[in-house]
Amino acid sequence: MSPNLTYVVVVGVLVASGVILLLERSLTRVLMGMVLLANGVNVLILAGGRYGGPPIVGTTPQDEMSDPLPQAMILTAIVITLGLTAFLLALAYRSWRLVGHDEVQDDIEDRRIIERAERDVGPAEDEDEEPGP
Repeated sequence: MSPNLTYVVVVGVLVASGVILLLERSLTRVLMGMVLLANGVNVLILAGGRYGGPPIVGTTPQDEMSDPLPQAMILTAIVITLGLTAFLLALAYRSWRLVGHDEVQDDIEDRRIIERAERDVGPAEDEDEEPGP
């Protein structure tokens, strides 16, 4: 069984746009990226299932039943995504109420690590200059 091309394109677009939005600094965009990524993964799981009749014993012959495992996995993923979405919404709302925006600022420890790494590497050489003897 080969996957439907429409499913493949939808999964690619949802996952790619979700990852791009996850890399932003705004919590609202992170939230939208997480939702898009989760929906893309759900469609991917759905595309992996077998087509057929309803998986109810007695109504469909066993060799013509669809696979119920991907459907159960998607339902579980929807519940987990809903919980994570509620948590991110609460974080964004709290940030908005306290600071007035929902952008994530750099951590002081992150700045120290960057400064220490720059000291260890040393000053960057210009690419236009030719190295000396």
